[in-house]
Amino acid sequence: MSGKPFEPTAVDKHIGQRVQLRRVMMGLSQKELARICGVTFQQIQKYESAGNRISASRLFDLSSALETPISFFFHGLPGYMPEPNRSGRISRVAEQTENDPLSKNESLQLINLYWKLPSDEQRRTIMKMLRALNGVDN
Repeated sequence: MSGKPFEPTAVDKHIGQRVQLRRVMMGLSQKELARICGVTFQQIQKYESAGNRISASRLFDLSSALETPISFFFHGLPGYMPEPNRSGRISRVAEQTENDPLSKNESLQLINLYWKLPSDEQRRTIMKMLRALNGVDN
């Protein structure tokens, strides 16, 4: 061991944000997700805040528990090879801004409630209503 404290990279932070996003979208608490994965809720907190790096096997467990492909956690990363900073670590990654609708709890609740509707017909009706309210055709 080098003795250096763990410093999360931009990729660690991005993946932690995506874990939190998916957990909230599914309406799970940190405690519930921890139980499903067999870890403590504090560990989930550390993953989401990038306080701890998520191993490949744990990311597989999380993708299974959150019913999403592993690629979900990498969505939003640039599609090109990022340039490392002076220390050789990746420092530039697309980050959520405060204007990003998915960073708002209300948006996550809306998505969660939408997918809990019991039928495709009800979801189509809601989409039709939202399009009409926003003046969007189709």
